[in-house]
Amino acid sequence: MENIGEIDEGFYSRQLYVLGHEAMQRMGTASVLIAGMRGLGVEIAKNVILSGVKSVTVQDEGRTEWTDLSSQFFLRESHLGQNRATCSLQQLSALNPHVRVSAHTGPLDEDLLLQFEVVVLTDSSLGDQKRFGELCHSHGIKFIVADTKGLCGQLFCDFGEAFEVLDQNGEMPASAMIQNISKGNPGVVVCTDDQKHGFSDGTKVSFSEIQGMTELNSIDPVEITVRGLHSFSIGDTSAFSKYERGGVVTEVKQPCMLNFALLNHELLKMNDFGKIIRHKTLHLAFQALHSFVKKEQRLPGVRSQVSEEALLATVRELNAVAQLEQLDEDAVRNLSFTAQGDLAPMNAFIGGLAAQEVIKACSRKFMPLQQWLYFDALECLPQDDQLGESSFSAVCTRYDGQIAVFGSAFQEKLERQKYFLVGAGAIGCELLKNFALIGLGAGEGGQITVTDMDFIERSNLNRQFLFRSQDIGKPKSEIAAKAVREMNPQVNITAHQNRLDADSEGVYGYDFFTGLDGVAAALDNVEARVYLDGRCIQHQKPMLEGGTLGSKCHTLVVVPHLTESYGPAKSSSNNAIPLCTLKNFPHRIEHTLQWARDQFEGLFKQTPENVNLFLRDAGFVEFLGGVWGSLEAMRTGGQRPANWEDCVSWARCKWETLYNNEIRQLLHCFPADQVTSTGLPFWSGSKRCPHPLTFDPNNTTHMEYVVAAANLYGQIYGIKGTTDVASIRKILEKVHIPSFTPKSSVKIHVTDEEMQEDKKRGSDDAARLEELKGKLASPSLKSSAMQMYPMDFEKDDDTNFHMDYIVAASNLRAENYDIPAADRHQSKRIAGRIIPAIATTTAAVAGLMCLELYKVVLGHKNISSYRTAYINLAVQYFVLSQPSRPHCDFLCGSEVPGMPSSLCTKTVVFSQLLSVNLVSKSVCTFLYHFSFLSSQICWPKHYVARAAWNIGYTQ
Repeated sequence: MENIGEIDEGFYSRQLYVLGHEAMQRMGTASVLIAGMRGLGVEIAKNVILSGVKSVTVQDEGRTEWTDLSSQFFLRESHLGQNRATCSLQQLSALNPHVRVSAHTGPLDEDLLLQFEVVVLTDSSLGDQKRFGELCHSHGIKFIVADTKGLCGQLFCDFGEAFEVLDQNGEMPASAMIQNISKGNPGVVVCTDDQKHGFSDGTKVSFSEIQGMTELNSIDPVEITVRGLHSFSIGDTSAFSKYERGGVVTEVKQPCMLNFALLNHELLKMNDFGKIIRHKTLHLAFQALHSFVKKEQRLPGVRSQVSEEALLATVRELNAVAQLEQLDEDAVRNLSFTAQGDLAPMNAFIGGLAAQEVIKACSRKFMPLQQWLYFDALECLPQDDQLGESSFSAVCTRYDGQIAVFGSAFQEKLERQKYFLVGAGAIGCELLKNFALIGLGAGEGGQITVTDMDFIERSNLNRQFLFRSQDIGKPKSEIAAKAVREMNPQVNITAHQNRLDADSEGVYGYDFFTGLDGVAAALDNVEARVYLDGRCIQHQKPMLEGGTLGSKCHTLVVVPHLTESYGPAKSSSNNAIPLCTLKNFPHRIEHTLQWARDQFEGLFKQTPENVNLFLRDAGFVEFLGGVWGSLEAMRTGGQRPANWEDCVSWARCKWETLYNNEIRQLLHCFPADQVTSTGLPFWSGSKRCPHPLTFDPNNTTHMEYVVAAANLYGQIYGIKGTTDVASIRKILEKVHIPSFTPKSSVKIHVTDEEMQEDKKRGSDDAARLEELKGKLASPSLKSSAMQMYPMDFEKDDDTNFHMDYIVAASNLRAENYDIPAADRHQSKRIAGRIIPAIATTTAAVAGLMCLELYKVVLGHKNISSYRTAYINLAVQYFVLSQPSRPHCDFLCGSEVPGMPSSLCTKTVVFSQLLSVNLVSKSVCTFLYHFSFLSSQICWPKHYVARAAWNIGYTQ
């Protein structure tokens, strides 16, 4: 972003839906310094560079050591002894062509820091933190401290004495349609009951489009008091005009000012099951750790009781002043034992959080951390640790930083693991990075199998950091696997391009799953997660699952016999837009965009597919009207164009039908002054009264529709079009627009129920059906017809006219109904069903998933060791809790969701027979393979496997 205001939307596509254009423009002016290029520093730098600031300078005086390779993914063994910042520079620079990246190998000083808007310290001393923190605070430079030691991490922010947050949560402003407004003090606003208004007490709102009480349309934002899910009060309206109908109320976001102090003791509690006040202990423990390092010039010895006692003594001294209600001495001991550790998953999580704070500092969007945050995953440590000190000693390998925490025996176990990763997108790339660094599947007998059927697109590069511009068009899984081998040549990884579903069970069948140690899900849809979850249940394999939505993320670990599974898909039918709303009564831009998407699918995909099916299959008679019209030439009454001029004519006539004729017909059936049987206005509440449009060739949106529609229509017939508006205008001058008169015989359904009732009663189109059959039976028609070229909607290609059509069609429809139009960016997100995404959240969720991986590989049996996480980086919301136990227990006779009750009962009986050895394990194996039980009752493999799993049979 060399020029302020210019944003590469193709590159930043998914992130723009998280931050927005204005925040991205502010970021494009910021220069950031990141000090320390060990694992945590490079993680922060990677995320910040991908986010799109103006420039990033990485600073480090140190030289690469073996322990750095445990988590610094841009360092190689060939870099040992060389400067870390210099060795990382090329890889960091390649992440984002819009960000200037440079390296500084000298010490930190005042002159250097004053060049930046944001300064981040990692792996720093307490003295440097205080000295540089004071300097930054006095000069208005945003200052961030981040650190990890073994399984513990800390984060600190100081954004100055007057930091303005423009958008505290990043959510779209809530809005609702108005049903009624009373005159009174206070006046009460009642919203339509099709959705909750979503406001909270104290929210400020503005009004628009109100008829009657028009004074509200022009007043400043007013503060509300919520009275119910669909109502709120707004103050005195007694002097206003009487409310008639219509209107929209919209939240108006208010900025807030924050005052940060210098290294104060305000701690943010991360809500973690079983760690209610541990963050206070860690605050003291990290201070004690700094004192230890200053005195001894080293970190505490690995598993050293002498170091542990010294650190604990210092913490007790600090607590004599702090007077904590409860000091967690076990946490202090474990921090001492593991402080020399350097773990990739910890750096991924803290690095994701720290980079998000940098983004907040640069963009002034989202609520920043105020001011300290501590996180630990000490529950990862072995539960029955009997290993001696020597097992944790450094041996000059790339895993020394991890061996210092878990020991060499665990490292060997990690290297023997066989894991299946489904998905090589954003989370998949981050997981593979962590897998390579921790050595998963990197030893004899170890293996990682990754599958992803997608190919790399430009919009992926902003968060799927293993890919570069030269990789566009190549398979994700292959390029990701190649990148992983470069990070760690020891990793054994195989890349597939298969979709994981029933069709691929020949590849991922019984033998494949039984050979695995575990599965990781990096998927982007619920259906695929549910399917993979079912396969893991069937084959009794643990599963790591995570997902993101903008700044929000979640993780779930599924452990056989111990935790609940992902579970069946939840019905989303409640969120479906009623057909009648789409067809006749839209009132939100989401409705017009869905209508435009349906138009695209029907005109340019389904109809051509139906024609091609008819040409291949003589017995095909569905959609006969559309098929005949698309086969018959325009000159004889059909819709098949002979040339480009015909395509333009079709587009112009289609415009007239959709935006004039159909609206006139609707108003003929339901005039603007129509009242219901109860005497209320028909066009009120969520029903917006439309108005027809008149085509104007000088109107930009009108012409954009014609240009896009004509080109798309030409493409499905193999006719080349043009974007020359002047030439298209000349063609339009000759187009004949048929006259239209609304008909009283036309019935328009007001509800979906009416529509369904009419369908049940059947139609009287039998004669028309026979007529079309006769026309289509003509041998000459079929022999002279040519194949058509259906289109699959592709939102990210700006040259294919797909989004051009959607945006124009939707906004014209919105104009019909006086709905505020949406720009291309917003339209692409809604119509393309794009999931907002940002690298920081992706890194954090992958780090949490790999912390659970440690526990799974260690074989933790206590459910309290595991964590389910729900996090929102935008508002510092962190909830980590113990997973739930499995919903069904076969031995107790409870039913399995989705399983017939009779089968559930028989599964319980079968489980009990197995548990008392009345049915041998060889019989169980026979039943599993042949899915058959005596008494001629068929038993699906899935249920037999779960019954066996329930009693601990793992054959």
